[in-house]
Amino acid sequence: MLCIAGSAHAQNHPFGSHHQAYHASTLRVSAGQAAADSATSSFYWQWKSRYVEPGCRPDEYRIRASTGDGAHVVSEGQGYGMLIAAMMAGQDAQARTIFDGLHRYNRRHPSQNNPDLMAWAQDSSCSDILDHDSATDGDLDIAYALLLADAQWGSSGAIDYAAEATRVLSAIAASNVNPTTRLVNLGDWAKWPDDPTYYYATRSSDWMLGHFRGFIGRAGTDWSQVLSAHQTLIETMQNRYASSTGLLPDFIINTHTTPRPADANFLEAPHDGSYSWNAARVPWRLGIDAAISGDTRSRGAASRISRWIRGKTGGNPSNIRAGYTLAGRAIEPYNDMVFMAPFAVAATTDSGGQAWLDSLWNAIVSTAPTEDYYGDTLKLLSMLCVSRNWLTP
Repeated sequence: MLCIAGSAHAQNHPFGSHHQAYHASTLRVSAGQAAADSATSSFYWQWKSRYVEPGCRPDEYRIRASTGDGAHVVSEGQGYGMLIAAMMAGQDAQARTIFDGLHRYNRRHPSQNNPDLMAWAQDSSCSDILDHDSATDGDLDIAYALLLADAQWGSSGAIDYAAEATRVLSAIAASNVNPTTRLVNLGDWAKWPDDPTYYYATRSSDWMLGHFRGFIGRAGTDWSQVLSAHQTLIETMQNRYASSTGLLPDFIINTHTTPRPADANFLEAPHDGSYSWNAARVPWRLGIDAAISGDTRSRGAASRISRWIRGKTGGNPSNIRAGYTLAGRAIEPYNDMVFMAPFAVAATTDSGGQAWLDSLWNAIVSTAPTEDYYGDTLKLLSMLCVSRNWLTP
């Protein structure tokens, strides 16, 4: 356990209270609620001891990501950490202290393009590196987590969570939502006419349907239009490019005309047009919205992916592979938690997938920490979803 001074704060929806209702059709793990809560809590403490650390100032916290491109901290990880802290309140007496420390760290690293968004990468000494602009997913999670913090602790303390959420949401609407397509962009650096190719591109793992739903009626823009635009693009991409699998590519281009998977090395890697290390998060992002809201479009998209991977693997999670073409051919010969854990969230929306869900859950729970920030964090976030400890604002 990380032993850093902190004090308990009263919370409205403590971990394990299951305040958030899930849709009646959503599957539960057969292990039972108490066992699911216990497994999730147990892994949280392991995750915390590995990845939550002080920042460079006494009142800061940061999530140690240590990515392959030299970043010690990334905005994605900060957003994940804030989500986790808000949902673990009541289980961890330090949850609010950690949340506030993560937020203070973020505010001290503004994007050069929109200072109400976060610069996406820092080194171990807390210096901004690798451009000083934003990555859309980090700020979306940060905004959502601030709304959760307001619901969890109220906004009358040292940080006005509601006001901070409004500030970030307004910045996202101004700098991360394409005004033509209503789709989220790659970051506040993707501008017209400077980057026309990137301006009409989007990353599937940023399609946080539950977040957009939670933002409806709040600052910035008409989030119901944003939600609908993403659901429509999901249906288009699944039907046109992945009719047998439902898989989405890491990146989609030409979103203003005829959307299609990105070409190889469009932004990050040879498999930018495949279901790879970004899109691996899609079953979680689509699945949790379907699991809670019961929205038929979200459920259709998530369960389609689940049915395919269930059949592809013969119901054996060890047969999952680290990436697939949209037609379903494995890219790598090995499995990875980054790919396995999110499938469990989608499995909760799969009416024929009870045995598959249970097999996934057992495989996830029995796997020791990977010592990889990305895999371990996606595991914890997926466990929070499947154990019914996810929250909405």
